[in-house]
Amino acid sequence: MKIIIDINGSDKGPGAIVKGAGQALEKYPELGVVLVGKAEEASEFATQFALPEGRYEILDAREAITNYDHPAEAIYKKQDASMVVAMKALSEREDLDGMITTGNTGAVLAGCVRFLSLPDRVRPALAALIPDEKGSDTCLVDTGATVDCTPQMLHHFAHLGVEFMRKAYDIENPRVGLLSNGTEASKGNKLVKETYPLLENDSELNFIGNVEGSSCFTGICDVLVADGFAGNQVMKVTEGTYRRMITEVFTFAKKTGSKDAMQLGMSLMDRYDIGSLGGGYILGIQKPVIKARGNSGEKAIVSICGMFKNLAQHRTFYEKT
Repeated sequence: MKIIIDINGSDKGPGAIVKGAGQALEKYPELGVVLVGKAEEASEFATQFALPEGRYEILDAREAITNYDHPAEAIYKKQDASMVVAMKALSEREDLDGMITTGNTGAVLAGCVRFLSLPDRVRPALAALIPDEKGSDTCLVDTGATVDCTPQMLHHFAHLGVEFMRKAYDIENPRVGLLSNGTEASKGNKLVKETYPLLENDSELNFIGNVEGSSCFTGICDVLVADGFAGNQVMKVTEGTYRRMITEVFTFAKKTGSKDAMQLGMSLMDRYDIGSLGGGYILGIQKPVIKARGNSGEKAIVSICGMFKNLAQHRTFYEKT
């Protein structure tokens, strides 16, 4: 398993990404990585964090795409940007199994369209796996790739999510829910109301109806469909709630000296911390790309490499056609 990593884009800097790559190499003996960024910078960090010789490679890229760049323009104009160099290599090299980037989400999507589109040119979507109360995960799609959607797009996202959960997580007949402000078919905004019959009348989907925000992660569905704006808000509010909850537990543990509370906090960190959650999958492309959050550090990189390990066991999902 060899993963290409764009070391630019993280709020914590390239060093945190390279350090995470080193920790992932230590944890996963079968892993190899390709670091993409300024060669001297990547080499310095690789030496500093003692990455094992023979298990990493460096590709030189002199530019970086920032959050202030126009996504599509940057992909076509910044040919020496680390994200572009990494995606081009991923599309051309058979030995590369996937890519990690913390960079500009819009640019990631534009790059996927340019370099990794499927033959039928389906619209990629960004999906996040969020833990539910039953101990499994719910696939939330879309989480920000397309904020202004049509009913046909949401219908398409439902199929991408179903295919992903079926092939990558062995769920035979994934249940599909549609994010709305009420469970009744009559509830929702114009987009939700027009999407509902498309999902309901599709015999290939196991559609269970509308799902309210309070039930998103009860395990009621395996795939939760939303436009990118609403899905992104659900994801970020969820992350903020997790962070607040974990902080409160640790504060209580320190205040009271409770070892049980401290153990609970550690358990919650392992399951719900942003670093533990890794990143979002780009669906509808030839090879897996995982978009890590902008504040990702070494823990997130290790977690994402674990996500790739799971995908490596289900290679049919991202096979080229």
